[in-house]
Amino acid sequence: MPLRAGRAKLAPSLLSADFADIAGAIRSVETAGADELHLDSMDGVFVPNFTWGMKIVADIRKLTRLPFDCHLMIVQPERYVDAFRNAGADTITFHYEATPHAHRVLRQIRESGAKAGLAINPGTPVAMLQDLAEEIDRVLVMSVNPGFGGQSFIERALAKVAEARALLDARNPACEIEVDGGIGMENAARAVRAGADVLVAGSSVFAADDPADALRRMRGSLPAR
Repeated sequence: MPLRAGRAKLAPSLLSADFADIAGAIRSVETAGADELHLDSMDGVFVPNFTWGMKIVADIRKLTRLPFDCHLMIVQPERYVDAFRNAGADTITFHYEATPHAHRVLRQIRESGAKAGLAINPGTPVAMLQDLAEEIDRVLVMSVNPGFGGQSFIERALAKVAEARALLDARNPACEIEVDGGIGMENAARAVRAGADVLVAGSSVFAADDPADALRRMRGSLPAR
């Protein structure tokens, strides 16, 4: 598969950062060339974990100018689109499985002024995007089951990335593909070769002794595009 023009983006996931020094964590990856920050909001219902809401996003927004991709792992995400946009989200990504009204939510996000992202779980086939392809700015292929950081990469995700790329190249070539879960030095390049435009990296960056160096080394491992 030919690589798309432009370099792949790296999006460190703050779920794996030390919130006792969140400003320092953000500063370290920002200086190392992070393209955006990935913020996971979990409600304890859609996934078995709780994280932050709009207040934390708004507070973190004061610390950096990097774009925010707010990944909503919450049921009925349509209730919170405007609040996350107002808190500083540049991209709002919700789960296909979390609402019966994905088309409506994609439109709602775009109308708010944010980019509209749609995530699919490991058990959800790419074919479910067929009737939504033109409405999506970013498809997020989950390469772990959502809810916790530090999980092992699911290899099947690479085939799903390639499937999504083929669908989007035919229907919406401007749409980005993001991969989230278990991304590290051992698979980052393979994800890009499969068609990924954005790589979310959590523990592989923030659990390293030197997160900035870990991010730079990951950047260096990616194929030219």
